[in-house]
Amino acid sequence: MIFSNDDTITAIATPMGTGAISVIRISGIKSIPVVDKIFKGKSPISKSPSHKIHYGKIYNGSRNVVDDVLVSVFRSPNSYTGEDSIEISTHGSPFVTQKIIKLLLENGIRLAEPGEFTKRAFLNGKIDLAQAEAVADVINSRTEASLKGARNQLDGLLSKKVNALREELINSSSLIELELDFVEENIEFVSLEQIKKKLEGIIKEIDALLESYTFGRIIRDGVNVALVGKPNVGKSSLLNYMLKESRAIVSHIPGTTRDVIREEVSINGILFRLYDTAGIRFTEDTVEKEGVTRSRNAVKNSDIVIFIYDVNSGYAAGLYKEILKLIPEERIIKLLNKIDLNRKSNIPSDVKISALTGEGINDLFQLLETKAMGSKSYTEKNAVVSNLRHFEALKKSKESLIRAIDSIDKKFSGEFIAVDLRSAENSLGEIIGKVTSDDILNNIFSHFCIGK
Repeated sequence: MIFSNDDTITAIATPMGTGAISVIRISGIKSIPVVDKIFKGKSPISKSPSHKIHYGKIYNGSRNVVDDVLVSVFRSPNSYTGEDSIEISTHGSPFVTQKIIKLLLENGIRLAEPGEFTKRAFLNGKIDLAQAEAVADVINSRTEASLKGARNQLDGLLSKKVNALREELINSSSLIELELDFVEENIEFVSLEQIKKKLEGIIKEIDALLESYTFGRIIRDGVNVALVGKPNVGKSSLLNYMLKESRAIVSHIPGTTRDVIREEVSINGILFRLYDTAGIRFTEDTVEKEGVTRSRNAVKNSDIVIFIYDVNSGYAAGLYKEILKLIPEERIIKLLNKIDLNRKSNIPSDVKISALTGEGINDLFQLLETKAMGSKSYTEKNAVVSNLRHFEALKKSKESLIRAIDSIDKKFSGEFIAVDLRSAENSLGEIIGKVTSDDILNNIFSHFCIGK
């Protein structure tokens, strides 16, 4: 069913600033008649079929030419929003685009709110809520992995999985509720043992989705990596080598790095945020002391810590114990640096490198990728959870199913089981927007850009 809204909205869909072109997007019942008033081509837009592009000129109220444009026509319901929509491609002058926007506003069209075009697409049933969120993820993707993950969600991989689980729950709860209507006749439509077995299977499927969240979050948001070690072990040299530029000052003088330096690098399509920390040590220097405090915070908030020591200073056992107070050991990579100075060193480590020559760097990259991804492997055909909202909704659904199974084991009345099954259904429904609220929608779409 098409969402009914008398408002027609407009916004610039391309980034602000000067460029080759700008695109102005319009959606709603006034789109075509209003554009017809200000645009002149070979024929009126009102006579145009959908998915056609027309060349012509935009005129202001004084019948002066504003710009030469291309007008793309998308008729309801075969448009992004499901409504009549127009896209005007103009020359990329902010002055020109603002003049055209002003003309549209003068003719009864209003400015769109953040994400309102995609919100209308959702309300008109063109996409579900998980797919709508994936639109923002596609726009914000910065690596090959994050783009693939967003595309999978936009293509409905997660939605299909959630829908299938929800349908199973609806079938089970319907049978239980039907029995409640015939409780006096003592008619059994399905055994509770069968229901329990089905619920246990659904929980197993939900667990698989929950387990995918670590992987999904990484490909969507990237990995925070803290470079930690005593002063002068080569943290900044490693950062510079990984970035292929001199981002951090390198010196033989201990304590050169006094603040946390953050940079990003893509390794095999995964975004890694590197935090070059100040050497963690006792110091009376006020500035360096603040740097050490920030370094500890960077370690706490990291997904992976590269614990760096070198062939000269050896393994810093005391510092390693300090790091273990902040994060678990499985998130630490022990790295021995400066092996170009002593290749016979037998100091234990997970990987040995020379930040000066680059020796062993590929081994480090492979270890980083393995550490980030974990033991589970996912393909493009797997439904993967990358959104915290989806993760929390799946957890709530699982908790409701566990309560339902507990009610079955305790031989409670069907009313108790039915309530928990409905709760589990609703939690899954929140993911794809079958069950939602204005607060949830406003929170999701407020993070979109204006023209999307």
